Amino acid sequence: MSLIAGSYEKFIWGFKLKPLKHSDSQETLTLTPLFSYPAHLAPITTVAAAGPAAASGSSDDTIHIYDIPSASSLGSLHQHTSSITSLSFFTPPSLSFPRNLLSAAADGSVCIFDADPFVHLKTVWAHKKAVNDLSVHPSGKLALTVGRDECLAMLNLVRGRRSFYCRLGKEASLVKFDLGGERFFMVTEEKVGIHQAEDARLVTELECRKRILCAAPGENGLLFAGGEDRNITAWDTNSGKLAYCIEDAHSTRVKGIVVLTRNDGDVNDPYLLASASSNGVIRVWDVRMAVKEKPNPLAEVNTKSRLTCLAGSSLKSLKRPQVGNSNPTEKHDTAGEGSQE
Repeated sequence: MSLIAGSYEKFIWGFKLKPLKHSDSQETLTLTPLFSYPAHLAPITTVAAAGPAAASGSSDDTIHIYDIPSASSLGSLHQHTSSITSLSFFTPPSLSFPRNLLSAAADGSVCIFDADPFVHLKTVWAHKKAVNDLSVHPSGKLALTVGRDECLAMLNLVRGRRSFYCRLGKEASLVKFDLGGERFFMVTEEKVGIHQAEDARLVTELECRKRILCAAPGENGLLFAGGEDRNITAWDTNSGKLAYCIEDAHSTRVKGIVVLTRNDGDVNDPYLLASASSNGVIRVWDVRMAVKEKPNPLAEVNTKSRLTCLAGSSLKSLKRPQVGNSNPTEKHDTAGEGSQE
């Protein structure tokens, strides 16, 4: 498993999470550096990772692509003309390498790329102002975006166009599908709204102590959130109640949360969670311990930089992605399969 972090100082950081065996046969975890270098000309705003591929977006209007196993940069994408605000890979369940990369920008646009090689397929205008966040449905046929125009948009990725747009009345900063795609979550300041994916109906609303800056869905209906309260809060979205909380998980605000799983998806694997804070510290937790008491981090590293985002990936394949200009019509036109009326 690997972690990718971006920083305000323009640096991209890559770490490999692996066991560390001691002489007494006890096994712990360590974060081993893979790479670290100034990747952009401006602060990195967002990162994404899937299989052996990773991507970073910046306020320099560019997206950089990386091959994690070889710790190398594969080039950059320049379709946007404003700051990149969100990145998301789509990986079909039957594949170990992502099929598509979606990127959102401060001018309200969303770009769809084929991921092998990385070529631009379509640009969709989702919002009148900046896109704050995007989330791809597990089917790959649609995506949700929220923007500074206080609106929610749905993108039909099969046809490559916006299919739904509604005013929320307040600005949402984050939107996330759950792992099954039956619900989605919208974050506004310190509140999380849980909605049915079918009709966007609000099921319940959760409230944290302070502003939420990052969130990630987990197994069994859990939603992990972090932010200005420096805690990692786990919500049971089925009951709408607090499951548990890691108090003071970091000494500064939490800027990124990643739920880590093994390649084979073994449910008996420790429930690993990675978090990053604005003071440069990345920590890995076994959240099962948090149910009874405050856990100690299983692994920790200090980048000594102002981290802005975090992403994680299981290295399922050593296949190397490319950045090229091949004919997009030779690939699927969009992220979905088949057609959708």
